[in-house]
Amino acid sequence: MAKRLIPSLNRVLVEKILPPSKTTAGILLPERSSKLDSGKVVAVGQGLRDKAGNLIPVAVKEGDTVLLPEYGGTQVKLGEKEYHLYRDEDILGILCD
Repeated sequence: MAKRLIPSLNRVLVEKILPPSKTTAGILLPERSSKLDSGKVVAVGQGLRDKAGNLIPVAVKEGDTVLLPEYGGTQVKLGEKEYHLYRDEDILGILCD
């Protein structure tokens, strides 16, 4: 079984960040209390080539925290971990601290 996946072309491998299910005081939170779908970029492809053959790099890099669309992406399971594969243009933005 593969231990690492390197995306091809302009694809980005993301591990979704799950919001906490309860507060530090132990209060249970509703399932969708936080609508923000975000994830940590695990790996990126090299990018696409335009008609002239120039490389168009992917806009995000490994380690970035990104805003994801509510639907879309391809679910990938490597070992016990679950990841999602998105095209570069499907990612909505980079979240900064």
